[in-house]
Amino acid sequence: MLGKASQIRVNPAEETFSHDGVTVHFLLTGEQSGGSIAAFEVTVPGSKRLLAPAHSHDHFEETIYGVEGTLTWTVDGHPHDVGPGQALCIPRGAVHRFDNNGIHAAKVLCVATPAAIGPDYFRDAFAVLNAAAGGPPDRAKMMEIMQRHGLTPAL
Repeated sequence: MLGKASQIRVNPAEETFSHDGVTVHFLLTGEQSGGSIAAFEVTVPGSKRLLAPAHSHDHFEETIYGVEGTLTWTVDGHPHDVGPGQALCIPRGAVHRFDNNGIHAAKVLCVATPAAIGPDYFRDAFAVLNAAAGGPPDRAKMMEIMQRHGLTPAL
């Protein structure tokens, strides 16, 4: 009989989504953590402004930990540069977005507590982004996906 220890493994989620150089690599989902956390890496090329709108979420905090390069997170209208070894906690309800204003690629680790977001959101959102074939994504579809997954787009 196998015990719980046999079910434990490194990076149990192991799913990657990408569009136009931006990559999201899921590491751990709520299903694998008893709902306590979700963890994923985000890599953004240099000089990249993201197409996704600013948003908030009422059901989880999001903590960002800088791994490589620097991403600028705008939280409630205030910019915060997050570089290697730095952490930023985005509280529930805070409107935020991020961009890479530098010339080098940046990577951060994002941790959502509790795990109210998962790979399904990124799977759906990246499908719409990739379907746009270099043009702007379908705004109505993106808004619907965000709302369905607990994100509130900022107007």
